[in-house]
Amino acid sequence: MSPLVGAVGLSAAGSLGGLLAASLLLLLPAATRSRLVPPLVSYAVGALLGVALVAMLPEAIAMAPAPRVFGTLLGGILLFFVLEKLLLWRHCHSDSCAVHGTSGPLVLIGGAVHNFIDGALIGASLVTSVSLGVSAAIAVAAHEVPHEIGDFAVLLHAGYSRSRALALNIVCGLASLAGAVGAVLLVDVVPGLLPYLLAVAASSFLYVALSDLVPDLHSTGPSGATAVRQVLLVGLGMGTVLLL
Repeated sequence: MSPLVGAVGLSAAGSLGGLLAASLLLLLPAATRSRLVPPLVSYAVGALLGVALVAMLPEAIAMAPAPRVFGTLLGGILLFFVLEKLLLWRHCHSDSCAVHGTSGPLVLIGGAVHNFIDGALIGASLVTSVSLGVSAAIAVAAHEVPHEIGDFAVLLHAGYSRSRALALNIVCGLASLAGAVGAVLLVDVVPGLLPYLLAVAASSFLYVALSDLVPDLHSTGPSGATAVRQVLLVGLGMGTVLLL
């Protein structure tokens, strides 16, 4: 199997698979959905952190000097901060969300940008190794489920019908395939870019996990049982990466 075919397949499994799972969850009652999404967010935190710190950064450092890799990592974090400030990197993980006042088209643009970047990250990871590509796809899928639920809620709030919101989210999800193809072709033409693409991928996963998902976990309050479940699920996400 060629890297290009593999990247497209894993990108579809990550971004579009997450969208499909989110669509199925949307069929459930709101109360049931509100119980299922927080565990997914906890697992996503562990998977994103594990892929970034245990898999992507060590691979990047093995291919390029550490100062350059970590400099790229810092630049990537700044890039995603700027994207969020420009309203192109919106995150919402529930039916009740602070970004519900955002217009539908802006949410769709942000979703397409997000999916394109996710696809590129999966593509760059697969070029490095199959196991890293699979780990990246799992991390993307874990985050995409609550993310797509939030986007769907925003679109409904903006007046879109359920069928139209779902169709538009699927179209935005296809941007991940373009990102995967672009990353594979770029690395094929300029192989020396691979460690820096991995560093940007790691910065994306770290930014999403620490600035977006972890605050969601803290917002549930200091309940002992909830905290224990969160820790266990974060550990499960990290363990998944370590086993691959």
